Amino acid sequence: MTATTMETKQRPWWVMLTGGVIAVIVGAVLLWAPAKTAASAWLLLTAMLGIYWLVLGILDIVSMFEDHSAWGWKLFIGIVSILAGLIILMYPIAAAIALPRIFTLMLGIWGLIYGVILLLMTFQGGGWGAGVLGVLAIILGISLIANWTSPGIGLAFIWGAAVCLLIGGVILIVRAFQQRE
Repeated sequence: MTATTMETKQRPWWVMLTGGVIAVIVGAVLLWAPAKTAASAWLLLTAMLGIYWLVLGILDIVSMFEDHSAWGWKLFIGIVSILAGLIILMYPIAAAIALPRIFTLMLGIWGLIYGVILLLMTFQGGGWGAGVLGVLAIILGISLIANWTSPGIGLAFIWGAAVCLLIGGVILIVRAFQQRE
């Protein structure tokens, strides 16, 4: 059986739609929010990222019950996302101010792992939207890992993360409506 003839299972359309809408909202807030200083922009990124990871982790675990394929990966990335989101929301000041380099490295590692898992899920029937979002997450993750020791790197990637979230969110929304039909 080849990849083109294999029956594929996709994430439920509403999970992709919810993830896409959240990604677009977070990306838009990060790109156009009236953050008056670099510090407030960084705190905004931290809070939005914590919320995004928390909701995304919950959606990944919910999708595991809808579609049992690759359930181990969904459970793993769901738990990692929930834990990362909760830690960031519990300690936003520490994550944003005291540990910006480590936070950037964690974001890069998470982006790389999440991107690889999305690509694996794409080849198991997750759809092209998950594949594109996976590639974007890998690119962002590698960029952050490569530059995590540079001063102010977290602030420099706010717009990059916002653009990736907007593009990935729109792709997920389009893909969700295509899958629903």
